[in-house]
Amino acid sequence: MPYIKTYEYEEAADELRSVYDSIIGSRGKLAEVHKIQSLNPTALLAHMDLYKVVMFGNSPLKRYQREMMAVVVSAANQCRYCVEHHKQALLFYWKDEEKVKNLLTSPNAAGLGEADVALCEFAQQITLTPHETSKVVIANLQALGFDDRAILDAVQVIAYFNFVNRFVLSLGVDYSDDEATGYKY
Repeated sequence: MPYIKTYEYEEAADELRSVYDSIIGSRGKLAEVHKIQSLNPTALLAHMDLYKVVMFGNSPLKRYQREMMAVVVSAANQCRYCVEHHKQALLFYWKDEEKVKNLLTSPNAAGLGEADVALCEFAQQITLTPHETSKVVIANLQALGFDDRAILDAVQVIAYFNFVNRFVLSLGVDYSDDEATGYKY
């Protein structure tokens, strides 16, 4: 149960109803992470616009790489809500439950290529010790073939999920098993 008041779809009026309809139209479903922001529909709409650009926009990063980093960040932050949601999205791309399960243990255990392991390590490092990012870390990603745009996009995904994890964790957003079904990936 959230720690603050939220509005269900049936209770939403005017601007909030319009924002909810937009989310349902683009994502297929209204989630708890959306409802927790229902007291500020303008910010919720801006948040969803950012999400769409970061996760679905044109990028040198593949969609599965963005979902993979979302899972790594959320696991590092112990955000079960986001881990479960983005595990489902990652399964859509990988079609391998064991690989996704192993990702939560260690990127090396998931059988990932060197570049994907580096993205996962980068995601964990920025999440847990952002002050330790250095030119060496960035140069390693560049040596693996990531151009500056890909590195920027990776940082945006990582920062976005740190933002959302804190939203979810600090406001008591709960995960239920039916929560991650019905989304458009």
